[in-house]
Amino acid sequence: MASVPKPSIGSERQDLYRRMDKHNLAPLWEVLHNLIPNEPVTPCKPALWKYRDARPYLMEAGKLITAKEAIRRVLILENPGLRGSSQITNSLYAGLQLIMPGEIARAHRHTQSALRLIIEGNGAYTAVEGEKTIMQPGDFVITPSWTWHHHGNDASGPMVWLDGLDIPIVALFNSTFRDDHEQTTADITRPTGDALARYGSGLLPVGYRNASLNSPVFNYPYGRTREALHALTHAGAPDPHAGHLMRYVNPIDGGWAMPTMATMVRLLPAGFATRAYRSSDSAVFLVLEGRGRVEVGSEVFDLAPRDIFVIPGWMSYTLRATEDLVVFSYSDRVAQEKLGFFREQRH
Repeated sequence: MASVPKPSIGSERQDLYRRMDKHNLAPLWEVLHNLIPNEPVTPCKPALWKYRDARPYLMEAGKLITAKEAIRRVLILENPGLRGSSQITNSLYAGLQLIMPGEIARAHRHTQSALRLIIEGNGAYTAVEGEKTIMQPGDFVITPSWTWHHHGNDASGPMVWLDGLDIPIVALFNSTFRDDHEQTTADITRPTGDALARYGSGLLPVGYRNASLNSPVFNYPYGRTREALHALTHAGAPDPHAGHLMRYVNPIDGGWAMPTMATMVRLLPAGFATRAYRSSDSAVFLVLEGRGRVEVGSEVFDLAPRDIFVIPGWMSYTLRATEDLVVFSYSDRVAQEKLGFFREQRH
């Protein structure tokens, strides 16, 4: 009697996979190297948004849709490797928000934490949890998770800022909640400058305990920041990999100013170039002053004031300043540090 040929191991495995699939089971060994690669792999790409190119679209949008209609009139900065996702990195969101004279962006709150870095204009305001702050270019403004906030423009010109949010991080945990205020504006219960006076002057109210992981200071004025950065240039040489790099802190505990997004600012003196550096956090950068160049992977981007660029995690880059260059950045570093994931490499 002729022997019956045994099916190949490959076909036996495929049969097993088909039968398992009906029970929502899958073999790890077929995808292990994709799930846990030797080092980070991401579709996120290095990219640059020239403000001179983006601004006309933003102003045109200002003529076509009101802040009331839009709720928030924002152009999303979508990473070219993540189109359609409303993400600038795997973990972060970025957008350019415009508010015109006389407009109010209605009060609401959400579980996402938000930051604003003011790009253009003078005199508009944001109100956070009962306090209004007048915003100036370069100011770093925090909107903590689940705090009532609205924006308004009582000045004579348009106001533009960079919005940074941890939307993808919150979405990962399926913890997105949002609530619209019953009024257009939330009540103002504290005088302007109250938070900075109470918590941002090297003083704290006796017995104060912060109930939040966010800094109680919600506007870090650029005037103070710029003065501190330039003072550093008289105290020593810049770090070879980072320049004069500082982080925004929570004055209560000295930690990061926000629990999910690490915010930093650096000064590179004219003619200075950093050595190659990479870290596991993906970062968004905004040029506050000066001109220079960033080299990341095979990309070279020339930088001018108000330009925005993104560097994916674990991608080596260098920065060069042709003029004194001041750059703000935010990333998911603080979350990675708390979870024990963060890693950096200096060349």
